[in-house]
Amino acid sequence: MTYPQGTAALAISIALGEQGVIEEPENITKYGKFMKADGLPWCGSFCNWVLAQAGVKNHSVVGTALGAHKFQDMARWHNEPMRGDLAFMDFPHDGLDRISHVGIVVGFDGKNVLIVEGNTSRGGDQRNGGMVLLKLRTPDVIVGYGRPKYVPYKGEYPVIEVAAPPKKSKLLKGKK
Repeated sequence: MTYPQGTAALAISIALGEQGVIEEPENITKYGKFMKADGLPWCGSFCNWVLAQAGVKNHSVVGTALGAHKFQDMARWHNEPMRGDLAFMDFPHDGLDRISHVGIVVGFDGKNVLIVEGNTSRGGDQRNGGMVLLKLRTPDVIVGYGRPKYVPYKGEYPVIEVAAPPKKSKLLKGKK
């Protein structure tokens, strides 16, 4: 499906299409090259790249804490997510007491938030993991949401397919 330029639906479609992209050594990505920030952690570069591809003008969020503060200064900071918002995160046990990661909200269920994130991993380092992945995040790591200025849109949004976790085989239960 084709979504109109400047809409959250198009940004989400583009972000979902980037899943599985892996960085080259030392944080080298097309997102960092786009932001002239190659070699740096690239979650913010990913978000800026996606928004630019969707035709959405937005300030830089390469410095995640500075990007969040800019949304606050512009009165575009929210405590409840909408699709297309940028979710700013602070992981309690990463040794940093600040916003250190950002991704694009693609869905939410009233409690948990589904986010496409650049520079994350399936396990291990959640804010510098080297891949674009779809992650389900709990509210305890999300500080707030920045809302880019999207073109109003009331149409359909991309369908998000989330793989179900593998079921444990009955054959393995009880075996040692």
